[in-house]
Amino acid sequence: MYTCTQEPVTAEEREALILLHLPQVRLVARRIHENLPDRVPMDDLISAGTIGLIAAVDNFDPTQNVKLKTYAEYRIRGAILDSLRELDWAPRQKRKMGRQIENAIAAAEQKFSRTPTEEEIAAQLSITLDEYHQRLVETEGLQLADLEASNQSEESGFSLLKYVSTPEEDSPARMLERSELERLVATAIDRIPKSERTVLSLYYHEELNLREIASVMDLHLSRISQLKTQAILRLRSSIEARWPGRREI
Repeated sequence: MYTCTQEPVTAEEREALILLHLPQVRLVARRIHENLPDRVPMDDLISAGTIGLIAAVDNFDPTQNVKLKTYAEYRIRGAILDSLRELDWAPRQKRKMGRQIENAIAAAEQKFSRTPTEEEIAAQLSITLDEYHQRLVETEGLQLADLEASNQSEESGFSLLKYVSTPEEDSPARMLERSELERLVATAIDRIPKSERTVLSLYYHEELNLREIASVMDLHLSRISQLKTQAILRLRSSIEARWPGRREI
């Protein structure tokens, strides 16, 4: 239960808190499910997220000046991502494809000394633009796990959250590390094309789903998916090239 010195919640209060925050589980699960293959059941994500919610309610400490809703979202998302890693839902071939695109972006950027166009990335891969778009669609589901999970497997690629400290790790060194990473992310975002920045902003800051973004930008849903995937791969390529010691953590 609560770890602070105040009176512990009763069983009835605990149940009420869990029921109050259950819609949050569905919201987080839905956003994660958008990025996954259809074969991953939504109900499995909700079940895992509910376990995370219960853990959040049982371990929440209000003396840490963090709202229960914020803490619960952290635990819900973590529980869902843990369950996905256990499922190993992303085929190795698709992870390899994502890595090939990322390497092509880096190579084209070095070749042209600027942010490469889609056509230039496709040429670097020696495929047509249509084939490149298809590969973006096929690898779209990989990006969430690669960026947000803590999988230590080399196959999973670069994971930003390996380098972001948790509240328990807020030492001066870790805080400096986090600040530097945030600076690199901001710089990388400024470098990507405007359309891709817009998709990321609407998705991560405005919390619109891909269908809603397609409506706002008056583009086909598949095109929004391609732009989002390409933006994340550009960020990974840029940050990975500029973050020292990234493979050693």
